[in-house]
Amino acid sequence: MCPTPVHRRQPTLSNPRVQRTRARVLSIARELLPEVGPIGLTYALLAERADVTRQTLYRHWPNRAALLFDLILEGPDLGDYPEPGSDVRAVATAWLRSLRNGTNEPAIRAAVLAVTAQADHDPDSAQTLVRIIEDRHAALNTLLVPSGVQIGDDEFTMLYGPVLARLLLDRGQATDTFIDAVVTQWLTALEGTGALPPRNAATEA
Repeated sequence: MCPTPVHRRQPTLSNPRVQRTRARVLSIARELLPEVGPIGLTYALLAERADVTRQTLYRHWPNRAALLFDLILEGPDLGDYPEPGSDVRAVATAWLRSLRNGTNEPAIRAAVLAVTAQADHDPDSAQTLVRIIEDRHAALNTLLVPSGVQIGDDEFTMLYGPVLARLLLDRGQATDTFIDAVVTQWLTALEGTGALPPRNAATEA
């Protein structure tokens, strides 16, 4: 059997040199994206600015949707990602604030809007959007493990939907007061569906 061609090999992420290259490319892509937009963020421009070959970029990200996926989920450390906890209200509130702060980053906002806009006609973007939602859903359920509460797809959408609508559709601000109101409504809905025992909701209120 012939060895896998170099251009089809997956990068070895455990290799420190590969990690540094990946981090540098993502950092430069975050700087460029708000400036040139998703269409302007070509691999030719990114390779030139990051001083790598286009072949290197394709080995890490075989398509632009894959690059946007990592731009969204490997964004800069904003120092506000929540810890797992038994208080459902506290975890959900901290998670939404972290979501808001991340989405307010220009590059992440541009990447989210680009993936969403392209999902209807680009299969790679559609799959990337699914992966982002699945990743964030799983991450929230991990944070909720100590509480004994795990939420399904509908409950997850009910939590993040109002905040993303405020930020991306209304172009408004998702203030702490707004987030508190969203979480309160969400907890009431969870209690109504049986996903959250009434005594837990009363304890957290």
